[in-house]
Amino acid sequence: MDLKRVSRGLKATFGARLLHMAASGVLMVVLVRYLLTSKQYGLLGSALAVLGVAQLVGDLGIAKSAARYVTEYRETQPDQVPHVLRAALTYRIAAAGGVAGAFVVFGVVIADLLGQPEIGPLLVVGAGYVAVHSLFTFTQVLFQGFNRVTYSSAIRAVGTVSRLGLAVLFVTIFGGAMGALTGYIVGYGIGAVLGLGLLYVVGYRGTERAETREDGLARKVLRYSVPLTVTRGANVIDKRVDTILVGYFMNPVAVGYYYLAKQIVGFVQTPAASLGFTLSPTYGEHKAEGETDHAARIYETTLKYTLLLYVPAAAGIVLVAEPTITLVFGSDMASAAPVLQVFSGYVVLQAIAFVTSDALDYLGRARSRAYAKGATSIGNFLLNLVMIPRFGVVGAAAATVVTFGAYTVVNVAVIHSELSLSVGRIARHLAAVAGVAAAMSVAVYFVLTATSGAVAVATAILLGVAVWAGLSVAGGLLDPDRVVSVLS
Repeated sequence: MDLKRVSRGLKATFGARLLHMAASGVLMVVLVRYLLTSKQYGLLGSALAVLGVAQLVGDLGIAKSAARYVTEYRETQPDQVPHVLRAALTYRIAAAGGVAGAFVVFGVVIADLLGQPEIGPLLVVGAGYVAVHSLFTFTQVLFQGFNRVTYSSAIRAVGTVSRLGLAVLFVTIFGGAMGALTGYIVGYGIGAVLGLGLLYVVGYRGTERAETREDGLARKVLRYSVPLTVTRGANVIDKRVDTILVGYFMNPVAVGYYYLAKQIVGFVQTPAASLGFTLSPTYGEHKAEGETDHAARIYETTLKYTLLLYVPAAAGIVLVAEPTITLVFGSDMASAAPVLQVFSGYVVLQAIAFVTSDALDYLGRARSRAYAKGATSIGNFLLNLVMIPRFGVVGAAAATVVTFGAYTVVNVAVIHSELSLSVGRIARHLAAVAGVAAAMSVAVYFVLTATSGAVAVATAILLGVAVWAGLSVAGGLLDPDRVVSVLS
């Protein structure tokens, strides 16, 4: 493994995701606290959830499939790579265009069927969101296949910052959820244009191309996209349908609480998402070279650091959720705190999935992951039908944690079958991490009960980080020199 290349990619990806996290956080605070009511924010969340589900059909698994074959053909037949790109882009535009057109015509009808007629106009305008966001994500994933994640990071950063400024601008001009959604569309559109331009320059213009496309190449890209589409579809059910069901069974205000908690969880995932996105192609490269032992050691190290970061983070979320949400977003959003506390378990599970799931795609085990994701997502949908009417938004969060836990266990089992991991070493590491998390939690709880307000929250967080860092280094769980060598 080229450590310098991985380090460069990790820093770029982490930087872009950190910028995304910061921009999204600022946007969320501005919208929730100053520009939108709880109901308007809930309507925006409901509309984005519906559009996210529909975008599954607009995306399919084409981007990830094409990225997989870009990685493969770069090593074996580089003159076929432009043909992979052309086929993938054709499929993507056709699919996204069809879904966008359907929302223009049937957006209001769909809203009525979901029992949320107020989001009808948002869904009609959201046709533009489906189209531009599909191309925005498409280019990022393709550059992952080229192992040029610095370009993916640049595209993500531009789209995210544009969304922040334009969403605030359009809410100020037009008001309400419609203004925010319009800003999302224009912002992501700017990112999509940049991504397509870079993809043309890097992957097509000036690149040696075979005169004829390899027989069956387009079908190959489409065929491998099928299990990836199943996986993505199931992932959409996990991440979007629960929000839709909250809106169906409850009301826009409840959606606002739930949507806010899920967004906060997304911020916490930045380091794990960066690691997973950067390292995934590396596992496929090592497998192709017959170096599965090396790939296994990379994965074990990544998993250990992920657990070391996220198990204590989850414990901290349980303790500081209520005072932090009240301070940052106001007392009107305090009901989101119990949802966030339940989601603390999801924080750990999602982090493990981020460093595992994409790796399986590059190891050629997309089908296995698709089966697991499909089964657990159906379970999540059914469990939500039971839990939401009885326990409200907290029940929706609990359903997600339970079913996603099963999916994560299967993922780790499949990668273990590919790479023969050392289960004993991982288990001992997890036990030590649990001890660090327990000690950190005692310190944080002491501060929160001794005083209150912003000073208590800030002091508790800083003390928690200090205790975590000190015990991690002292116990040999964290090697500062190694971390610095990767990030420098």
